[in-house]
Amino acid sequence: MNPSLKLLLLLIVALEISFTTIVSLNVALVILAGIYLLAKRVKLRTLLWLLIVPLIPAIGLWSTQYINGTGQKELMAWVLFTRIYAFVFTGATLTLTTDVLELTDSLEQNCHLPAKFAYGVLAAYNLAPKIKHEVQVIRAAGLMRGQTLSFWSPQLYFKAILISITWSQNLAQAMASHGFVEDAPRTHYRKVRVRPVDWGLLIGGIILLQLGVFVMPWH
Repeated sequence: MNPSLKLLLLLIVALEISFTTIVSLNVALVILAGIYLLAKRVKLRTLLWLLIVPLIPAIGLWSTQYINGTGQKELMAWVLFTRIYAFVFTGATLTLTTDVLELTDSLEQNCHLPAKFAYGVLAAYNLAPKIKHEVQVIRAAGLMRGQTLSFWSPQLYFKAILISITWSQNLAQAMASHGFVEDAPRTHYRKVRVRPVDWGLLIGGIILLQLGVFVMPWH
């Protein structure tokens, strides 16, 4: 499926389940997303993490609503519990099965986002591992001077921000030296097209979602 249309479908799903109180719909979305991830050969270990990591916030929401809520406390508690997993699993269908470069190309070509925005997002994504490594270097350098930089130390983040600014300037110069000009017409080596089947999947997904909300006898 086209990455931009997949993103649009997931945004519609997230928006709709945010305003519904149907436990079974949330569970159905989790099951369908799990089947999709298995079909895409996502590792079982990754799926297990998707079940374990949201467990603490899900239990926190459930207990808060069940203890302090009003009205149908038990129903709303399970709605919030299952909604967390619905968000996590449907989001994973995008993050675990979509190439970031293809998504960036699609946002630029199909959604006509500015090229500087698309490539800026891609640059930030690719710089994230380097920033993590640089934070480790900063902490090690601090230890050599007898200075412990903890996770919440302002100096750690201040130095990381300064390094990121330097990297951004170098990246801008590199893009300009390779011929990147803002607002100039561009050709594309990798072309991302929207096929009729992509529109069919989008429309079909929206229709199935509406059936789940308004027609099917969910409880």
